[in-house]
Amino acid sequence: MKAGVTRLMVSMTGLFLLLMILFMADLFIGSTRMAAADVIRALFSHGTPGDEIIVMQFRLPKALTAILAGAAMSVSGLLMQTLFRNPLAGPDVLGVSSGAGLGVALTLLALTPLFTLPEGSLLAGWGLILAAWAGAGAVMVIIMAVSARMRDIMTVLIVGLLLASAISALVSLMQYFSNETMLRTYVIWTMGNLGNISYPQIRALAIATAAGLAIAFTMVKPLNAMLMGETFSRTVGVRMQRTRIILLASASILAGSVTAFCGPLAFIGVAVPHIARLLFGTTDHRILMPATALTGAVLLLVSDLISVLPGGGHIIPVNTVTSLIGIPVVLWIILGKTGLGRRF
Repeated sequence: MKAGVTRLMVSMTGLFLLLMILFMADLFIGSTRMAAADVIRALFSHGTPGDEIIVMQFRLPKALTAILAGAAMSVSGLLMQTLFRNPLAGPDVLGVSSGAGLGVALTLLALTPLFTLPEGSLLAGWGLILAAWAGAGAVMVIIMAVSARMRDIMTVLIVGLLLASAISALVSLMQYFSNETMLRTYVIWTMGNLGNISYPQIRALAIATAAGLAIAFTMVKPLNAMLMGETFSRTVGVRMQRTRIILLASASILAGSVTAFCGPLAFIGVAVPHIARLLFGTTDHRILMPATALTGAVLLLVSDLISVLPGGGHIIPVNTVTSLIGIPVVLWIILGKTGLGRRF
């Protein structure tokens, strides 16, 4: 027992230290080459104006966003996998990210052109998050209703894919009728981007992520009970309808907030919970919840570092990198190589 706790503490500490190392690496490595000493001076406001802009206005916000977005999307995926008892559930697979994207598309392509908005306005900050929450929540409610009537996992996944396709069609229609400036903004957003996020937007994302994670962590006991099935959960006093609503709200807040500012980050929500299960060898949410959050932050920092490695001022869209990392994990799950699918 004591040895198991010690091993757990060592693993968590090691993962946290890796997170810190990658965070610092994300500050030192970028599309523009800088000496380590110049980066350090810029961090303490003793560098040249150009260096300080690169570090403080681009690299630092990007690294902070990667940590927040990685933790939020991963925990959102964990909640969905337990809620739907589906190893392939996740914000992008079930269409939740598409729903959040529809809210963002309505804001950027339909509402924004109708108004003259000052920079840093409410619509550009919390308004965008609220729109993404609404879209994500609407899709989650539909998926929840379908899963209550049809227990087959593949049916639920097919409904999610159909919803995503329908949303894509609506968004394409809005794109067709939008002006060139708004269209360019939206297309860049769809590629997934951890940069170009201002500190007020990071503050909004941090508040939303903290709220979503706080809700999720209070639901650890019901989540563990749900692993044993709905009947067992009811016998130990879990109020299923109330629990589902709370989990839906938490997952929608987390996925919607990240999607609003960072675009659709593919496969993070699906792959990371399984990676965390493999690393820690448990399905206990008391351990799995923080482990998934840390693993997600680490993975997105790694993805961000890979996206800038080509050099020469070129940056690969981070959504491309997360897909290349996540798709093999999902295929591994589908082919049953890990046996994780049998735990749901």
